[in-house]
Amino acid sequence: MAASKASGAPRFTEIRNAKALRDYSVDERFEAGIQLRGTEVKSIRAGRAQISDAFARVEKGELWLHNAHIEQYAFGNIHNHEAKRIRKLLLHRRQLERIRVALETGGGRAVVPLRMYFKDALVKVEVALCTGKKQFDRREDLRARAHQREVEAALKRRR
Repeated sequence: MAASKASGAPRFTEIRNAKALRDYSVDERFEAGIQLRGTEVKSIRAGRAQISDAFARVEKGELWLHNAHIEQYAFGNIHNHEAKRIRKLLLHRRQLERIRVALETGGGRAVVPLRMYFKDALVKVEVALCTGKKQFDRREDLRARAHQREVEAALKRRR
């Protein structure tokens, strides 16, 4: 007989970067693995991570995640991790080369993490090749969303 799961706490699903879609227009998305320590995985599973200020850089042919904050594990010991250490992202060579070429050509592009999630037992990070939005682009997005809400409300009233 198998023991049933405790229904007390809701299960962690993913950590999102809310600022990314507001400040950048997403051009291309990639799914990357991330090199973590054991206590980091436990903190992420508990939902104690934040990627809103994070970004990625290509250094020496590898992609590195900077400014991602993963809290120290509460029940960790002296081998607990640093909260804001630089972490290596794992991508296929072709994807890494595509990102490197896109960043070198310029155009105000950046590699930004959009979300961090579990895929089976592995932690994955969805990174995107993004272009920074200007202030008027953000205002245009707000207008488009407001217009879309008005259209949906009008359709709802008609039914």
